[in-house]
Amino acid sequence: MTNSPVITTATRSGLIGWRNAVFAAFFVSGLGLASWMARVPAVRDGLGLDTAQVGILIFGLSAGSVVGLLIAAGLLARLGARRAMLVSISLSATGLVFMGVGVSLAPSAPFVFAALAVFGVGMGSLDVMMNVEGAAAERAIGRTLMPLMHACFSLGTVVGALGGAAASAWQVSVFWHLLVMAALVLGTVLVAVRFLPAAIEIDTEADAPRLAWRARLQGSLAVWRDRKLLLIGLIVLGMTFAEGSANDWLALASVDGHGLSNTDGAIVFGVFVAAMTVGRVIGGPLLDRFGRVLVLRACAGIGIAGLVLFILAPNTPLVFVGTILWGIGASLGFPVGMSAAADDTKNAAARVSAVAIIGYGAFLVGPPVLGLLGEAWGILNALYLVLVLMVLAGLAAPAARPHAA
Repeated sequence: MTNSPVITTATRSGLIGWRNAVFAAFFVSGLGLASWMARVPAVRDGLGLDTAQVGILIFGLSAGSVVGLLIAAGLLARLGARRAMLVSISLSATGLVFMGVGVSLAPSAPFVFAALAVFGVGMGSLDVMMNVEGAAAERAIGRTLMPLMHACFSLGTVVGALGGAAASAWQVSVFWHLLVMAALVLGTVLVAVRFLPAAIEIDTEADAPRLAWRARLQGSLAVWRDRKLLLIGLIVLGMTFAEGSANDWLALASVDGHGLSNTDGAIVFGVFVAAMTVGRVIGGPLLDRFGRVLVLRACAGIGIAGLVLFILAPNTPLVFVGTILWGIGASLGFPVGMSAAADDTKNAAARVSAVAIIGYGAFLVGPPVLGLLGEAWGILNALYLVLVLMVLAGLAAPAARPHAA
């Protein structure tokens, strides 16, 4: 993470513009991601891939996202939020367009893999940047806004999934669909970043002592010895795996596992992200009333029930019911994990970064693992791995209890 910025925009209109700009960044991040994920069945068909090969293809997105996570702080420090976010979203838009080219115009799985990696670098770095800006805006405004910001991401995924379903129903090629989405994502951020405040980074002196960097590095490494932090990471890992597996495989599992059409598979994915959005919108008041531990345990239970129902559903209506429960159950794990990691203000940035890296591990390892398991035993049976991780996340829920409690 970067150092805390000195904010030069303090008027009410400036703060509202800042908040709305961050909302927009979260929204287009979800929009771009869901636009790709809703077309996974069409990509599979267009490239003639089997389930394991689809998992390897998606690994490009996961690996790129991890790279983006690692370089985000450096981009923020060098370029500032406005230019850094533009660089990230430009990479994402470029990746979307190249994905369409590699599927529709010049079919090539290696080319799509590379395009997914570029897209992932942009999305991963933007994820860090918009959370840093969101936290700063939240502090400046003095209200809890992060759950709503993550709900904007989920809302973007809903719109992206519905757009993907419409493109599939109208037989729009993957290229034209992703080209339009790339233009929309890039154009929105070009407008939004103008409302981010100018900031001056603290501690940018060229003669900063080398010892300070060593101390920071030691502090960053020390948090990995914190048992409670690792348990918080387990919560995030399990819930992020539940969310990420749905993002990557839900549409395809609906098609291959339950015999739905490609269009219906995109609709199922849209229902999932809509349930995630609802869970995040109502999650703040529930957390304030019942506390993190009880809410996380309830989410784990709901998610487990939904996942089992989705896997075993004998008919289409129960597929949708299971999808809704799965989405609600997975909705709050990542935001609550980030908040719990930041409770200890000492090395808070390092702690949040460590938990985020654990969460991104789910995105990195999950797609190829589920793809290989799905190829061997069927994609629905592969989802039992997600079930196990959600059980572990529920068992680890007490680690998220605030220090004050």
